[in-house]
Amino acid sequence: MHEISLVKNIFGSLDSVYPEKERKRIKKIHMKVGLLSNVEPILMQNAFEAVVATERKEYMDCELCIEVLPILVHCDECNKESEVVNYKFVCSCNKPTNKVTQGNELLISGVEFLE
Repeated sequence: MHEISLVKNIFGSLDSVYPEKERKRIKKIHMKVGLLSNVEPILMQNAFEAVVATERKEYMDCELCIEVLPILVHCDECNKESEVVNYKFVCSCNKPTNKVTQGNELLISGVEFLE
């Protein structure tokens, strides 16, 4: 399950940005996960809980919040952005397109701290 490695990388990123004193005050980690990122949110949540329980107990009171982003594509024909439905990369004008503008994301979008 590659989600465990991803969660460990999240903690590694937080370790490199925030000093230990600040990390102890983290209450929420916000993630943006695109549908094309090859990450299952429920598996990511389970991996987060497993890593916290076994390796990173300092995050016991921390919550992982995952926002799933739909796939959006840009159409050169009509110059509009459309959401991909059922993995059909077709614009709302019915022209096929492969210009993905959203959906590949896998990033920490924010961190909330205790007062």
